[in-house]
Amino acid sequence: MSVPETPTEPGSRRIARPVPLRESVYTAILDMIVSRSLQPGQHLVESELAVMLGVSRQPVREALQWLKNDGWVDLRPGLGAFVHTPTVEEADQLLAVRSLLETESARLAATRGDEEGVARLRELCDRGHAALGSEDVATMVALNAELHAAVMKMSGNDVLVELAAQVDRRVRWYYTPVARHRGEQSWIEHAALIDAIAAGDAEEAAKVMAAHTEHTRRSYLEQRDDADESAPALRGRVH
Repeated sequence: MSVPETPTEPGSRRIARPVPLRESVYTAILDMIVSRSLQPGQHLVESELAVMLGVSRQPVREALQWLKNDGWVDLRPGLGAFVHTPTVEEADQLLAVRSLLETESARLAATRGDEEGVARLRELCDRGHAALGSEDVATMVALNAELHAAVMKMSGNDVLVELAAQVDRRVRWYYTPVARHRGEQSWIEHAALIDAIAAGDAEEAAKVMAAHTEHTRRSYLEQRDDADESAPALRGRVH
C-alpha cells in the first residue's frame, strides 16, 4: 500500500472513543477512500492501516469486511483487500440518478427559497470561489457537497433529502478527481443556479441544475477515459 500524503506515524490518525472502535475505523478508512488519499485499486494492508489509525488489526479486519459489503472495498482471495475501482457503468448510473434527484430539488427550491436560504447559498459559493483561487481541492469538494445539500434541504422534500444522502459519499468520490478540472466553470454554474432560485424561476433552476450535473458526469467519464489511455499497463496492479 503506497503511503498517502498524510502523517503515518504510529497513532497519527488515532480514533476517537467512545464510538465503537470498528465503526470509527470504518469511517476513517472510508473518509480516506472518498478523499482519494486511498486510490481506487490500491492495496489495503491490515497491519499498515492498524499502525496508521493507532488500533489493532482486528477492528481493521472487521471494517474492511463492512466496506466490502458496502461496495467500497474488494476482497480478493489470496491477495487481500483493495479499494474498489468503480466501473464506468457504476459511475454513469449513479451520476445519472444524482442528476434526477438534484434537478427536482432545484425546481422545488426555487418555489420555496427565502432570503436567508439564498444568502447561505451565496456564502457557500463565495467560499468555493476562494478555495478555487487557493487551489484547495479538498475544500472545493466539501463546499460543493455542502451547497448541493443546502439546495436539497431547501426543496422541503424529505424523501429527496434522504435519497440524496444515500449517494452523497459516492458523488464526492467521483467528483474529487475532476474538481480541479471543473474549477471555475462549476462555481459559475452554481452562481447561475442560485440566481434562478433567488428569482423563484423553477424551470430555469431545474434547467441549470440538469446541465450542471451533466457537465460533472461527462467530466468524470472523460477523466476515466484519459486515465485508461495514459496508463494501460497499470490496470489491475497495486497503486
